[in-house]
Amino acid sequence: MPDYRFRIVNVFAESTFGGNPLCVFEDGRGLSDAQMLALARQFNLSETTFILPAEQADANVRIFTPGYEMRFAGHPTLGTAHVIRARRQSGDALTLSFKAGVVPVQAHGDVWTLTAPSEGAPKVREVSLPPAEVAALVGLQADDLLAAPMWVDTGADQLLIPLKHPDAVRRAAPVSTLLERWPLSSLGRKTGYVFAFDDAPGNSPNSGTRQVVARYFFTTQGGGVSEDPGTGSACANLGGWLVSTGHALPASLRISQGDQIERPCRLQLDVGADRRIRVGGRVIELGQGTITL
Repeated sequence: MPDYRFRIVNVFAESTFGGNPLCVFEDGRGLSDAQMLALARQFNLSETTFILPAEQADANVRIFTPGYEMRFAGHPTLGTAHVIRARRQSGDALTLSFKAGVVPVQAHGDVWTLTAPSEGAPKVREVSLPPAEVAALVGLQADDLLAAPMWVDTGADQLLIPLKHPDAVRRAAPVSTLLERWPLSSLGRKTGYVFAFDDAPGNSPNSGTRQVVARYFFTTQGGGVSEDPGTGSACANLGGWLVSTGHALPASLRISQGDQIERPCRLQLDVGADRRIRVGGRVIELGQGTITL
């Protein structure tokens, strides 16, 4: 029976048990799609990745949640790149191929940065619900909104909900009785990324980096709602939001996410004058193992 080696890493982590956990299978050859999905369900993390050969990149990467395959996701990209470098003793610059496109990844020590796979301007579209109703979906009022919510896609489309104050982000709580009203992404997913700028005095006044507090909600199998500790694809979409709403570029943001579920994540977002969107964070390896099928 074949053995498949895996590693557990924490992405966007500042400490051993911080960050967003990820399972990475070092070599996915021989696994069927059904087996990949079953393994993702077995580990029951937000995502599990499988490394495969690629012709026009350093590796092809498949990403599975416990329920479906994803075209692209941020923390799986960074965590998988970390494993590839450790396994192959390769350099700090890699290219990874996903269903959403080829993504360049660069490391400085254990801090990895990806360039979002979007080509040209980010894809944006209006939400089918009035802004006040979108706010109500996450237990907030229309007065909490900084601007109208919108769909943004720089690799995976998500619903972005900009808020006026970090306190509103912390108060956000999806309302279970309104889940049927939640709009669907292009992949049939219900997601919500709430965020606010934290410009309180003392928050990096001279670094040129603005602080952001964010949370990411998504519905799960069975109809519940879960919260993701650190969401690289949504962070990239925040960059797309900056571009599409005419914010001054270049821009540098430091995003705090996951604190309220005791998995603190710190993400770095940089949007260049050329509109290229880069998302980065530290990766910490926690352990290794083998699955026999």
